[in-house]
Amino acid sequence: MRKLVGMAMLAIPLMAAAADHLVEGKAGSEVRVLIYEDLQCLDCAVFRKMLDEKLLPRYAESVAFEHRDFPLAKHAWARKAAIASRHFARTDRDLAVAWRQYALENLADITASSFNARLSEFAREHGADPDHAVTALDDPNLAALVEKDFEEGVARGIARTPTALVNGQPFIETFSAEEISKAIDRELAAAKSK
Repeated sequence: MRKLVGMAMLAIPLMAAAADHLVEGKAGSEVRVLIYEDLQCLDCAVFRKMLDEKLLPRYAESVAFEHRDFPLAKHAWARKAAIASRHFARTDRDLAVAWRQYALENLADITASSFNARLSEFAREHGADPDHAVTALDDPNLAALVEKDFEEGVARGIARTPTALVNGQPFIETFSAEEISKAIDRELAAAKSK
């Protein structure tokens, strides 16, 4: 069910900074879905599955799905997972998407103590340097990018994950593919009528 949030979130304009963010779908689209997510979040795992199975197959040619990192303090390895995604995105955006999918699909099997080993295993299986992936977790530049997303989210009023903004319209935590699709379809129709 879609939940409403305060107007503070809508008062901050959407920034088209796709170069700094991982985008799936049509990067140059007027219709943007900003996804504030935590890679250790069960609801984000549900949304990731919805994205892969329902939204991207339907909208990949017409909508930009732009990922923003919002690791919650209650999650022990979410920030490290976001930094790892930024590391992979520097060289291969598809690998960054695959990492996000992997982390969310394996929530039950990854722990704070096993995180580095799981990251190494993922890197090795995908042809990336596992040692480099683990040392990147200490890269202050990557950490700053994650923090920038987080602070921007806080300024928008984001508090829970996932929060998906369809050209500014919020969908928070638990919502159906049908609900978010209706908003996307309205925005696509509005963009075509311009």
